Amino acid sequence: MNIYIGVMSQFHFFAEACPDLFDRTITINGVSKAYAMTGWRIGYCGAHEDLVKGMKKVQGQSTSNPSSISQAATIAALNGSSEEIEKMVTEYKKRHDYMCDALNQIDGFKTSPGTGAFYLLPEVQQALEKKGFSDDVEFSSFLIEEANVAVIPGSAFGANGYIRISYATSIELLKNQ
Repeated sequence: MNIYIGVMSQFHFFAEACPDLFDRTITINGVSKAYAMTGWRIGYCGAHEDLVKGMKKVQGQSTSNPSSISQAATIAALNGSSEEIEKMVTEYKKRHDYMCDALNQIDGFKTSPGTGAFYLLPEVQQALEKKGFSDDVEFSSFLIEEANVAVIPGSAFGANGYIRISYATSIELLKNQ
């Protein structure tokens, strides 16, 4: 079962949907979002054995080695129950819905519901113009320095006039900011 914020639906990997392409399919995933292990930088893949052997040759020459703690936590997450994930999906859905509504009530902000992760990307161009900010970078700096609210300028993602804001914290903290 694949889990998206606010949506639990049956998911099929491409190799499942098109078994004839199994030998030519590489499925890549990670634990950052589903298991709330952001920053741990652990990914994994599933592919035909010959493809994985080739990938191991390349990876074996790389210096990006995850810590043993990160590896053990990933194994535990992948082999563990999905019960906690399902609880968190419900909790993140509440946070998502709260943030969408709260952001859309701010004059000059406009956001659409997210479809994954725990971020929203509201358009803030009107707010920038009304408040005299030159761009989303200046506005983001203002928010952290004056309001103690950390956001990422949308321009870092090629979306000038937007900000990225996370709701990966408690609903109580979101409501108090």
